[in-house]
Amino acid sequence: MSLNVNQARAVMIQQQLRAGTVLDPGVLDALATVPREQFVPPAYRGVAFADESIPLPCGQCMMTPVQEGLLLQALNIRPTDRILEIGTGSGYLTACLARLGAQVTSIELFPELADTARDRLRSHGIENCEVVPGDIFEIGAQRADVIAVTGSLPVAVSRFADWLNPGGRLFQVVGRTLPMHAWRIERAAGNDFHRRRLFETAIPALLHAPEAAPFVF
Repeated sequence: MSLNVNQARAVMIQQQLRAGTVLDPGVLDALATVPREQFVPPAYRGVAFADESIPLPCGQCMMTPVQEGLLLQALNIRPTDRILEIGTGSGYLTACLARLGAQVTSIELFPELADTARDRLRSHGIENCEVVPGDIFEIGAQRADVIAVTGSLPVAVSRFADWLNPGGRLFQVVGRTLPMHAWRIERAAGNDFHRRRLFETAIPALLHAPEAAPFVF
């Protein structure tokens, strides 16, 4: 690994993540340890640590480092947690989730992205995760302690919160236009949910997500 990569990673941690209020030591360690430059497409490795979204095949993209850090921090992941990720993308966030939790199941709509992410995760010896191709809106309930939704939802839906185990945490971004809002939803007991709006952001929409019902005069 070159000194330039180490320097760029350190700058990402100090000038982007810490400045963006990502302060959880475990999250910072995961983001510093998982080699982000090896999860971006080769043409974009020169900007792997930049404060920008990176294009992926199939019209998808990676979150910025700060968005990834804030997502991980909001979920308060424990070593025993079983995690569901909705939208694998490059597999980088999947690898960070796997480092923080016990087991990750990641659902990816595009088989091409699922195959590439699976190969990257395997090549880095990350074994406590499974990448499954499929449409999250067509598969059955997936019970989890933590759910990370990596695409925005035009309107809030109860589907993912209902999949949480008691004490489970969900991160999702809701909104059709700017500003979108990131939410943390925690399931206390039964159908008792605690919802907290975290921050304004913007990420591409999760494909096939339900739309708001049209207004009828």
